[in-house]
Amino acid sequence: MLAYVFWHRSAPGVASAEYEAANVRFQRALTANAPGGFVASACLSAGSLPWLGDGGPGYEDWYVVEDFAALGVLNEAALGRGNRTAHDAAARLMGEGTGGLYRLLDGAPRFELVANANWITPTRGPDEAMLEDFLADGMDRDSASLWRRLLALGPAPELCLLAGEMPAGVRSTRLPEGWLAEIDARAAL
Repeated sequence: MLAYVFWHRSAPGVASAEYEAANVRFQRALTANAPGGFVASACLSAGSLPWLGDGGPGYEDWYVVEDFAALGVLNEAALGRGNRTAHDAAARLMGEGTGGLYRLLDGAPRFELVANANWITPTRGPDEAMLEDFLADGMDRDSASLWRRLLALGPAPELCLLAGEMPAGVRSTRLPEGWLAEIDARAAL
């Protein structure tokens, strides 16, 4: 499974409630007119986005698809029949944004249960199998998900663990020297 993750903020002068409502309308339209290979989407409010502009609050959209082919279909569908009006209304209110592509390593994307996003930047060199096992330690696989970046359109972190509670594997006292963890609250709109 893949996820296109898009981080964004409203344009200056746009009220949060108006911006959030426009994004929720787009998410609902996309779900109602789901293209082939589409799994789920969600817009999460984010207390901080350190890799976007000044690092302040914003939003984090997750668009989960089955594979790379479905990603192309999603791209076309977002601006297609049934979705274009809602997409364009949200886009007109948007300020800055950036994105990345992530692969699901473990768990299940259950955005309605997410309370924390744990963004991890490891130092170069750890064994990949060990890295995934380490971060997934203590994770509830039915309500949390571990993702690894494949492509980035900006300076996004390499790994993300979305969960209701922070699993043991990403506690700052357990992370190896040099690793960075940005742990921040998230809430589905």
